[in-house]
Amino acid sequence: MANDDGSPSASAVQARQREMAVEHILFHVVRHLEAQQPGLIDAIEGSLDHLGDPGKDGTGDDEAVREIARKLLASARKN
Repeated sequence: MANDDGSPSASAVQARQREMAVEHILFHVVRHLEAQQPGLIDAIEGSLDHLGDPGKDGTGDDEAVREIARKLLASARKN
């Protein structure tokens, strides 16, 4: 989503900002819960086969979504 001048549209900027906020919050929630309940990250990793990209316009890529999730979980595991 871009404006005529090539700059991102307001809705694209808002979507990016929401995504960053949600990732930050979930990252810290997962880290906190893993400290309280060891094995949580393993359980989430075990569920990634059910994660997919609902894009119906040819852009959907289930494995790309799963790889993003794996990286997020690996980062949470390190901390």
